[in-house]
Amino acid sequence: MSNTDTLGGPSGDTLGDSSTPAGNSAEKDPSDWVTGDEPMTGAQRSYLDTLAREAGEEIPADITKAEASEHIDRLQSKTGRGQ
Repeated sequence: MSNTDTLGGPSGDTLGDSSTPAGNSAEKDPSDWVTGDEPMTGAQRSYLDTLAREAGEEIPADITKAEASEHIDRLQSKTGRGQ
């Protein structure tokens, strides 16, 4: 197995880590998405990184589209974004 995640970054990367340099979820439940088990999109990664930084959290960088969507929803509530 490679030591890079599916998006090209080193495995073990996290999003929202303030020590590293620095983008809507669908109405359908992410667990029901046909492509929910695919790696998160670039847009999800960018926005989740921003939200995680604002919330003071770190999120693993190798999560799925569905997991990213769930974290985005949660962090939008926590940070007051998306209201």
